[in-house]
Amino acid sequence: MTELFAMAVWAAFYFERAAHTFRLLPAMKKIRKGLLPIALLTLSFVPFAQASGMPGQFAGGSNIEEHPGEAAARRDGISLDEAVRRAESQYRAKVVRTDVQDEDGRKVYVLKLLSEDGRVITVRVDASTGRSR
Repeated sequence: MTELFAMAVWAAFYFERAAHTFRLLPAMKKIRKGLLPIALLTLSFVPFAQASGMPGQFAGGSNIEEHPGEAAARRDGISLDEAVRRAESQYRAKVVRTDVQDEDGRKVYVLKLLSEDGRVITVRVDASTGRSR
């Protein structure tokens, strides 16, 4: 976008100099008056063009919004943040420590939670399935 703007500024400067050199200034003013609305109209569509490439768009015309990372989460299991959120809501305790371990080739999140009554709870969450044990 900035390159396009720089090219437009350069072109305007170049044509302004050419207009003075060849005495085309009155014609250039008329052209500039016609180009300004066209340029502004074109620039007004830039946010829409950028927004269409942004993640989180509706998938396939459905009304279900796809959040970035959901496809990766379904393919790769759950993230550590998701495991922490689930464990805190399930056990009604606060996660105070996390660790990621490899058990038989599987990624496992080890979460230590502290309950309101002071108990320490250790939860192991399989990263690929999301199941806790």
